[in-house]
Amino acid sequence: MPAPKHNRAAHPAEGFRSALLPAAGNRPVRVYLPVDYQPKYAYPLVVLFHADGECEEHSARLVPLLSRRNYIVLCLRGPINLGGRADGLPAFGWSGCNADRATKAALAYTKAHYSVNAERVFLLGVGEGAAAACRLGLHLGARVAGVVALNGALPSGRIPANNLRVLIGHGAANPVVPVSEARRAAAALTRAGATVRVNRYPTTHGAHPDMLADANRWIMEHVSGA
Repeated sequence: MPAPKHNRAAHPAEGFRSALLPAAGNRPVRVYLPVDYQPKYAYPLVVLFHADGECEEHSARLVPLLSRRNYIVLCLRGPINLGGRADGLPAFGWSGCNADRATKAALAYTKAHYSVNAERVFLLGVGEGAAAACRLGLHLGARVAGVVALNGALPSGRIPANNLRVLIGHGAANPVVPVSEARRAAAALTRAGATVRVNRYPTTHGAHPDMLADANRWIMEHVSGA
């Protein structure tokens, strides 16, 4: 049964809304509405891609570290089922996927049901989700305002010509993806026409709070036109 369309004249409270996407095999998504959500204001949209072995619930935990006020946030679930986790949550991954049907359906759902500025869509990926976010950014081109890749290996091989804005945040002591990989990705994206910033952090794998704080500042720089 299709998810009900929200009444934009209402004044929904801050927090997460859950939905199943009939157009994508009822894959779940979580949508965060910010503090003092104003239905008549077109918000930037941040799309979160979790790391392999996680799910949309793990992405939801990052939202307060990013911003509770500035964005609508869409938390996706990867298309590859990796089984269960010790904490009881399901585990999913991306494994080379990017613009799969569910991802496109989730974007369409969020834009249709909430007040989103279609010219201010930012993709943010952690770990393996960083590569998925980057691949989708390259696929969507001008329909994406920027990509944030945190502690992940970005796509290898030939990168098509593009004018993406990309922020790479990487732990200097990352044992899974060395910081040299972040430098390689930045150089390859720059050669292809992207505008890239690389920030290093004294941390290992995962999304450090400082990375999310810097991502918020970087996104808001572009939202405000700075």
